Amino acid sequence: MKGKVLILTDGKAGHENQSRAFARALGCEPLVLPVRFKSPFAKMLSYLLDLFGILSLSIFKDLQVPHDVKNLKAIIGTGSGTFYAVKALARRLGVPCGVVLYPRGYRLAGFDCILAPSFDRPDNVPNVIPIPANLVAADAAFYEAGVKAFRERYSPSDRPAVAVIVGGPNKCSTLSADWMRARLEEIFAAYKPTSDIPQATNHEIWVTTSRRTPPDVEAVVDSFPFDYKLLYSHDHFNPIPAFVSLARVLYVTAESTGMLSEACTFGTAEVHALDNLKSGPHKFRRFIDDLAAAGHLGGARKIDLSAQFARARKLLKI
Repeated sequence: MKGKVLILTDGKAGHENQSRAFARALGCEPLVLPVRFKSPFAKMLSYLLDLFGILSLSIFKDLQVPHDVKNLKAIIGTGSGTFYAVKALARRLGVPCGVVLYPRGYRLAGFDCILAPSFDRPDNVPNVIPIPANLVAADAAFYEAGVKAFRERYSPSDRPAVAVIVGGPNKCSTLSADWMRARLEEIFAAYKPTSDIPQATNHEIWVTTSRRTPPDVEAVVDSFPFDYKLLYSHDHFNPIPAFVSLARVLYVTAESTGMLSEACTFGTAEVHALDNLKSGPHKFRRFIDDLAAAGHLGGARKIDLSAQFARARKLLKI
């Protein structure tokens, strides 16, 4: 390890995991410190304070400022709940700082390094490093453990596997029972033999739903004859590491940016997005379009962030 980095976390697992992935890429040991604004007003005030170059830790609740961390190389954070605190605490402790996601509304000056998703169309400035997808806090050991746990529950055949990961609707996407049924019928028609399809096309087909999957969509999923099926409402086991590691083809609903990022970064699967997005130039559409344009969808080209991480280490002097 090249030292330690202090991760400021807003308590959101998706944010903290990206910070942990950043710390691993920096080759540093992560130390985690929770941070929380005293109130919604305090968060709004942080934008105004930052505009005038005022960095104050007094607007955070019960923030325990560390003073005796040896070999601290940087402070990092992910998400709007951490951006201002990262900048303020880095100044207090006299170390560089880096953030993941684009700190819109805050001055870019003062952040030594910003890993910004390209779908946010970040400014082209020296301290901003565009990245094509979310960072994933996983390594080989994580996937090996996931495959082992999966095999303890299910024994795959020697046929190639097609896996489907079903998310749920959000402000930029829908997920209806009829739409899900149509997509699954297409997948089964392509990968399961019938009188018109030769046996050579026969694949195993696996599926998992998520905590966001609506009950009527889960009912549709349950009605199909999957070789392996996990309904999140009945079982919270996570088969996704095994899906990513073992499947030849992987389908993911398009709003599941975290799952698509993982599938496009790890494993060898050919990844496809099941397009359940609403129309309009929103960030989910830009994310899918960017992945497709770079060859990460519809093929097996994986995301490689080694160049971006090398630049981040240089900016943070690690």
